[in-house]
Amino acid sequence: MTQDLLPVTRIPRTGLPAHAVVVGDPARAAAVAALLDGAEEVSYHREYRVFRGSRQGLPVVVASHGVGAPGAILLFQELADAGVRTFLRLGTAGAMKPGIGDGDLVVAEAAVRDDGVTHQLLPPEYPAVAAPEAVLALQRAARAAGAPHHRGVVWTRAAFRPGLLPLFSYDGAGLAAIEMELSALLVTASLRGLVAGGVLVIDGANADELVDEGSPLSTGGYDPHREVVAAGVERGAVVSLEALRLLAEGEAVV
Repeated sequence: MTQDLLPVTRIPRTGLPAHAVVVGDPARAAAVAALLDGAEEVSYHREYRVFRGSRQGLPVVVASHGVGAPGAILLFQELADAGVRTFLRLGTAGAMKPGIGDGDLVVAEAAVRDDGVTHQLLPPEYPAVAAPEAVLALQRAARAAGAPHHRGVVWTRAAFRPGLLPLFSYDGAGLAAIEMELSALLVTASLRGLVAGGVLVIDGANADELVDEGSPLSTGGYDPHREVVAAGVERGAVVSLEALRLLAEGEAVV
């Protein structure tokens, strides 16, 4: 019956596992779900594709939220309504400082709230911060997996491509990467008393000085369809699921 489903994502109103990995691409959701035992598709409506299964005995949700924070926040809110209490976002991002290479992981400590939606929900001074235990769990899982990784603040920005307006610059602010949805997740989690964090796979450069093909630090510009990125996403999926296990078992301390 339709009253047993939430209106936007069409997921069940109750009964989902408490731990979730959220991703942008519905195809990526299927790929992460393939790492679960007994994976089954719960729903697929619009950009929201949702699976459930288990990982080393831990019940897990894997769900896609599409591109951009305004749509993604609807998934986060409805997953929370349905019972999810711990969220880890596995996404892709552009590097914003030297030394962060293609396929590397960035564990987000916090995010700049330039997401296009949370400023309509609460004042801009309110921070978008990852749960410390989520940061530590992701870092520990990345180390265990031997995945190249970094920690830092990321920039969540609503506009993917530049327009006629000048782009505000965070040069000198030490931001690690730029992406499109994480701050919406972190704010939602803080407001609702949830645990949330994010790990991002670098798929190109967004800092001008990194795009020089001749530089040893160059990421080669934006191209998400390369093997090095695919390999990073595979590592990120394993890291995310292991971090959920650590969080569930209270083993996040590094």
